[in-house]
Amino acid sequence: MTLHRNAKTCPASRLLLCRRVIGEGWSLKAAAGAAGLSERRAAAWVKRFRAEGELGLEDRSSAPGRIPHKTSPEREQAILALRDLRFTAAEIAEALGMAHSTVSAVLKRLGRGRLPRISEPDNRYERARPGELVHVDVKKLGRIEAPGHRVTGRHPGHYRSRGAGWEFVHVCIDDCTRIAYVEVLADERPETAVGFLRRAVGFFAACGVEVERLMTDNGNPYRSRLHASACRELGIRHLRTEAYRPRTNGKAERFIRTLLGGWAYRHAYRSSDQRTAALGPFLDFYNRHRPHRGIGGRAPAVKLSEMTNVAGAYT
Repeated sequence: MTLHRNAKTCPASRLLLCRRVIGEGWSLKAAAGAAGLSERRAAAWVKRFRAEGELGLEDRSSAPGRIPHKTSPEREQAILALRDLRFTAAEIAEALGMAHSTVSAVLKRLGRGRLPRISEPDNRYERARPGELVHVDVKKLGRIEAPGHRVTGRHPGHYRSRGAGWEFVHVCIDDCTRIAYVEVLADERPETAVGFLRRAVGFFAACGVEVERLMTDNGNPYRSRLHASACRELGIRHLRTEAYRPRTNGKAERFIRTLLGGWAYRHAYRSSDQRTAALGPFLDFYNRHRPHRGIGGRAPAVKLSEMTNVAGAYT
């Protein structure tokens, strides 16, 4: 039971008041004064106790039992039908000849107070063969030069950060098998992105996979002439996501979330070097052993072996 914040009594104190008046012979005035109530309120509790017993001392809803001008169910259904057509409350009120405040109240009471966002249909896809498309992205992480408050126990407000700078986690994941390659680098300049791409292509080649297409966002490194030249040299077709639609590169985005939860934020590292050293073991676990729901609960290396018909294709 939830009492009103200004309530002076509860069922137990009301029962005590009634017992004092009825059983112990207290005057109504004395019992009301002891409970901090007016005589009129005390008399009402005593009357309810005599008529209903202890159940009469429970709180009751203050809502009226009958609302003569309540919106009819038929009119509510008409409001919901127009809401399904994405009419605003003002438009519904005008169409049905009702007050705007009434329509708003009905929509709020029925849980339709806000128009939901228009959801796009799922556009899930998976390339048919390894290397047909790889996704590349970068995640920026703050450098760790000294143990933070998670390690030392100091409150972060007790000292100022020295501005250690950033590290850039470059990721590359195969669309078909979800085999991933990751490096922690100092920046995301075009020459750095190209170097990472060359090493990623070499990694996949060692796994028996030839990279055919590459998908990135529209960041500066991927719009540079240097990057375009490297793609032509490697024989890779470069695709870029549509503006403001990161979901187009969703497999890389989702892998980064897995990477952050399983590696970057999993432990309270004392330094960036310690965090970087932990990347290799996590990546090996992800590729070799971690079940991936998107590929039927198999590890990426298992699916790669099945697709290439070569046992141990990932080494």
